[in-house]
Amino acid sequence: MKREQRPGAEAVAVKGRLAANKWLLARRFSQLSILGLFLLGPWFGIWLVKGNLNASLTLDVLPLTDPYILLQSLLTGHVPEMAAITGALIIVAFYLLVGGRVYCSWVCPVNMVTDAAHWLRERLGITGTARLSATTRYWILAASLLLALFTGTLVWEFVNPVSMLQRGLIFGMGLTWLLVLGIFLLDLLVSRRAWCGHLCPVGAFYSLLALRSPLRVRADRRAQCDDCMDCFLVCPEPRVIRPALKGADKGIGPVITSANCTNCGRCIDVCAKDVFRFGSRFGDRTDTPEKTVHHSPGAEALR
Repeated sequence: MKREQRPGAEAVAVKGRLAANKWLLARRFSQLSILGLFLLGPWFGIWLVKGNLNASLTLDVLPLTDPYILLQSLLTGHVPEMAAITGALIIVAFYLLVGGRVYCSWVCPVNMVTDAAHWLRERLGITGTARLSATTRYWILAASLLLALFTGTLVWEFVNPVSMLQRGLIFGMGLTWLLVLGIFLLDLLVSRRAWCGHLCPVGAFYSLLALRSPLRVRADRRAQCDDCMDCFLVCPEPRVIRPALKGADKGIGPVITSANCTNCGRCIDVCAKDVFRFGSRFGDRTDTPEKTVHHSPGAEALR
């Protein structure tokens, strides 16, 4: 049965447009601000941050290194400088706390491209999709590490869309436009959330840092859920929602514990019942329904 309104429409009516999009707006501010800091130097000569998302130096003091890149570099036989190791440890510690996939939703500029493709896909009503396994990204991750080991080069960096997009904005997009357009069309026409949700090895690597991160999305008011399906439809990793939202009768607590949750906050935004919130993974208690709710069409897909 066709939905009568777009996901989040009820939340907008109940909470207002700003409150129903606050985490989305916060993410866009974060992504654009981080990208802007890297562009200030090359574009305007203001060098607050030198480098790129792979390796940078902030205010000539704070080194930051992508641990995925550092791992590949180690496999090539290269011995990194202590500053690079320190920068990687800082990044690892940060994402161990907030969840590795936060990189995908709050930092990665390619996420804005894939989100735009998803938005247009929904507006055009494109429903057909190729079947892609979510484990494919882990195979690609393993392949990138093996290639680094056996070739002695960072093979992934030749096609890494994050690095290419950043270089393109500084030196000219050139063929980078084709890669960005390819990812956009892949998500628009081939499969829902194909790149970020099924193929990207960067997201696969950072998910490994989220296995025990304390910052989580919680469905503490899941008894209030009316099965509108809005959270499921906007979530970039919808598989992670079911256990926390629908697991009360199975003794499963309300914390979304999956390492693939991106902590994007969209489920919080679009829920008119305020079922979700950011919180701690601790206190993963089992709650009991507070009241009986009426199920909307399509609710069984969540069960």
